[in-house]
Formats: sequence, C-alpha cells, structure tokens
Amino acid sequence: MKKYLNFSLVYAVAAMAGGVFYREFTKFHSYTGATALGKVHTHLFLLGMLVFLVIALFAAHYDLQKIKTFRVFLWIYNIGLPLTAAMLFVRGVPQVLGLALSDAVNASISGIAGIGHILTGTGIILLLLSLKKLADNGG
Repeated sequence: MKKYLNFSLVYAVAAMAGGVFYREFTKFHSYTGATALGKVHTHLFLLGMLVFLVIALFAAHYDLQKIKTFRVFLWIYNIGLPLTAAMLFVRGVPQVLGLALSDAVNASISGIAGIGHILTGTGIILLLLSLKKLADNGG
C-alpha cells in the first residue's frame, strides 16, 4: 500500500508544480487563451494521484502484486501518463510563446502524445482487468 501512496504523492506534487507553472508562465507572458499547459495539472491529479489513491485502498485489502496484469499495468501506466503530461507541456509552452512549429515538429509532438495516451489507456484497461480478476477469484 505504501508504494501506491508514494506514487500518488509524486503525481500530486507534479500536478501542483504543473498548475503553478501554468498559472505563472501564462501570467508572465500575459497569455489568456487556451493552452495544453492547463491540462497538465488535471491529468496528473486525476489520472495520477486519484488513481493511485484508489489502488492503495484496494492494496490495503488485497495482494495486487500477485496479479500479472496488475504488474504490467504499473509499468505501462507509469510510462504512459508522464509521457502524456510531458507532451502537453511541450505542446503548451510554444502555444504561450506564440512560436510557429513546423509541420514535422507538430506531427512529432502529436505522435508522441498519442503514444502516451495509448499507453495510459492500455494501463487503465489492464487495471480494470486486474480488479475483475480479483472479483472473479472472490477477492
């Protein structure tokens, strides 16, 4: 359980840092439009901190580590979510600065962000399958 609470804490701190950066960076540059930077905070809070808080509750009652799909979830999810957040950051900073990115750079950012979203989504499916296995085995 402690491991999942630690994951939750790391994501919470990263979410807060992302939120503060978004607020201060856009304020410093007098930017008032929509930007991908605003999504970093919520992605990390909800998909990071909240998900691992719920997992910690399950871990308090069940040995999740014995389920192979859960172990795979941990790896995939903890690669996908930070990758997604990083690409939101990489997309948002040029938006605020008003930088024109080439089509190749835009496509690269979108592609990497897509991979992050696919990994995160796959992780969520693996987590749900793991919890289903718990339920199928009577807890």
